[in-house]
This record gives sequence, structure tokens and C-alpha cells, in this order.
Amino acid sequence: MKNKKIVIIFSVLLIILIIGGYFVIKYLKQKGESGEITEEYTPQEEISEEQLRQTIVTLYFLSKDTKEITPEARLVDIKDIITNPYENLINLLIEGPKNEKNQKVIPDNTKLNKTYMEGDCITLDFSQEILNYDKNDEKAKENMVNTIVNTLTELTEVNKVKILIDGNQSEEFQEEYQRVTK
Repeated sequence: MKNKKIVIIFSVLLIILIIGGYFVIKYLKQKGESGEITEEYTPQEEISEEQLRQTIVTLYFLSKDTKEITPEARLVDIKDIITNPYENLINLLIEGPKNEKNQKVIPDNTKLNKTYMEGDCITLDFSQEILNYDKNDEKAKENMVNTIVNTLTELTEVNKVKILIDGNQSEEFQEEYQRVTK
């Protein structure tokens, strides 16, 4: 009888230790590295399909204040970027910045005729209007080229940019341009 009581007491204590150990382990698993208990995050509203399709791209424009090339983040539909990334990025540059502290450097009415890749060089065929930049400003052409090159070289497959005018090489844009890091 005395042995039965000891076995029952020992069994009850063992069950209590097992159950207590289970809850301690469960608590420790919930505890994050920072020491706080982590809980599953529930968003306040559902993310729409349109929001899921958006991504951020970096476009470069000229700052009105510093007269330096500065980046501008833009939220765009991923379907547009996937189908024609080069044309869409250049057309966003032609449209101009959303930030009022920046200014566009590609002349008005400039059209992008076509684009094509050759190795790591993207060739851009612009309309004649791209030559309407301010020739009195010695940095106008350089700024225009740098905004185009910096924007397109954000894409991993692009390292150089070549510019054509209505399908022909122009005296003003003879070289292949690469990103200039400062």
C-alpha cells in the first residue's frame, strides 16, 4: 500500500513536470530574439491585386536646387516594366518628375522610336526633338545623357547606352555611354 502511494505521487509529479515543461518550451519558442513575444501580424486591410503588382523604380532627374542628378523613386505597375522595361523607363523620364524640386532634362515632344539590346548595351532610337536641348548650357547634354544612363543602368542587364536619332548615329551622340559614379 505504501509503495502504491509513492508510485501514484511520483506519477502525478511526473505528469505535472511534463505538462509544465511543455508550456515552458511553447513559451520559449514564441519568444523572439529580442526577448519579446512575437505574434502573427494581421493587416488592417487586404492588399489588393493592383497593389501586389506594383514595384518601385528609380528615375534620375536634375535637381532645381543643386543642379545635380538626383534619384526619384516611382511606384509603377510591374506588368508595364516586365513587358517593355526600357521603353517604359524612358517614357517616364520624358514625362518628367513628380517631385517639384526636380526638373526634366529631355526636351519636350521627344519620342522614343524603339529600343533594342546588344549584349549589355541598350540602343535608344529617339526622334529629332532630343536635339532641342539648351545648347547654351554646357552641362545640358551631359545631364540629359546621365539621367538616361543612370536610370537604365539600374537594370542589371544594362551597362552601356547608345543613342540614335531617327535610326541614325548623330554627331552629338557618337559614343556608348556608361554610368559615371561620383
